[in-house]
Amino acid sequence: MSGQLPVASPHSTRDSSASMAETINPNSFTEEHPVGYFKSEDEEAPNQGDDADSDDVLWVGWDGPDDLADPKNWSYKKKWAATLVVSSFTFISPVSSSMVAPATEQIATQFGMTSEVLIAMTVSVFVLGYAVGPLFLGPMSEIYGRSRVLQLANLFFLAWNIACGFAQNKSQLIAFRFLAGLGGSAPLSVGGGVLGDVWRAEERGRAIAIYSLAPLLGPVVGPVCGGWIAERSTWRWVFWSTSIADVIVQISGLFFLKETYAPLLLERKANRLRKTMDAEKGSTKAIRTVFDKDNNRTWQHVFSKALVRPFKLFASEPIIQLLGLYMAFIYGIFYLFLTTMPSIFANVYNEGPGIQGLHYIALGIGLAICSQMNARFMDKIYIYFKRKNGNVGEPEFRLPSMVPGTIMVPIGLFLSGWASQAKVHWIATDIGIALVGGGMILVFQSMQTYVVDAFTLHAASALAAVSCLRALAAFGFPLFATPMYNKLGYGKGDTVLACVCIALGCPAPFLLWKYGKRIRMGSKYAHKSPQQHHPEGQEKQPKAT
Repeated sequence: MSGQLPVASPHSTRDSSASMAETINPNSFTEEHPVGYFKSEDEEAPNQGDDADSDDVLWVGWDGPDDLADPKNWSYKKKWAATLVVSSFTFISPVSSSMVAPATEQIATQFGMTSEVLIAMTVSVFVLGYAVGPLFLGPMSEIYGRSRVLQLANLFFLAWNIACGFAQNKSQLIAFRFLAGLGGSAPLSVGGGVLGDVWRAEERGRAIAIYSLAPLLGPVVGPVCGGWIAERSTWRWVFWSTSIADVIVQISGLFFLKETYAPLLLERKANRLRKTMDAEKGSTKAIRTVFDKDNNRTWQHVFSKALVRPFKLFASEPIIQLLGLYMAFIYGIFYLFLTTMPSIFANVYNEGPGIQGLHYIALGIGLAICSQMNARFMDKIYIYFKRKNGNVGEPEFRLPSMVPGTIMVPIGLFLSGWASQAKVHWIATDIGIALVGGGMILVFQSMQTYVVDAFTLHAASALAAVSCLRALAAFGFPLFATPMYNKLGYGKGDTVLACVCIALGCPAPFLLWKYGKRIRMGSKYAHKSPQQHHPEGQEKQPKAT
């Protein structure tokens, strides 16, 4: 049985511990690996030749391809429950990030803030926490589990978000906002990992469409509510109201969000087997999981390795660098819109805080319409190209829906900028804002799904690397927005952003379509496409047109 591994069977009992093994052949993997198994350089199922003592090791894996303990075999009801809970976590944190935007004038008056940069920082400093948090929380989820990290981080966010409502000066408010952002950043990096854990590639498009909508729809809903709260009550209730909503989300997580990370689940299974092994009968086999190739999955080793992985991914992976740069620019524009929209509708259209907040609905309409359309077609597009590719899926098949998004964003910037500059009716500005929102969600959903597909087992670390750069941009862009618009005006200012958007975004999907697979094949962490033989007459991988 050369090249085969003993894998613990589902019927491990006290009397059968010596014979509780099935075999799998780690060298016979096709594009769809055994459920829960992802072959990468770091987490590779070992061959007997790799370990001289493999006969003394009992390898623990799933009990066949239909093992219900594997999250990919959960019922659709359970999968969607986990998806909706993670999306709720991902929604509530960005709500808090932007809900304070319409109330910044009240805060500035109470705390004597006169600097435009400092006032903008009360909104954007929350997102600075998004840059730092995922670098630690993403890898921690690969050590301690997705569910535990998500829920503890959310409690951390909840505590500091409540504290923001009790802040007595600007320093306290900015510090508390940053700490709340640290806790609130967990779903942005860990959530994608959860979806990668429970959904197969051809199924996860719709799930990620909902998940990707949450961090963009949240900052839209926040200001709509925050404007009326600030006008009818006090800015402190902006924070307390989101905290009440977050408690509801936290309770739902306790009931419906189970652990999904395969290496941790198999480690728990291995621990149960160790306890049932009958030492009195002389069983000396070591028990290790198929992810534990080097027998070094101690928390010290894994933590030190996983902690630096996002930095390694960003430093060594061209895919992460390209997507991270473009995602950063798009996310920066998004938060620039969130912080400058109140001033546009106050100064140009002379509207109060409550009415100003209603214009965020235009952004939400663009996000919602394009998100739902993309959710309907993303998986269909993937399956279409997969069939043309000999029934072998590739992450690049997620890229077609990104193309219209890269076109809509600059068009929306041109329209909203020059409409407000010329003081055209507010509906023209709102149409431009809706186009920006629609284009952004198409880009985000496509890119996020691509990252999850390309770095499946290390999706949390890959998303952490991308999230870090985009959060830094979201923090920085609002700080220069007011000086830029004061000097250039809304028309020229948005034109500059649109031109950069065209230069960065329009070539990206075509470059990745043509060179993405080649880059992945040389990557240490990315999903490797299997070598395949195409029957005569069968089409090979589609070419970019």
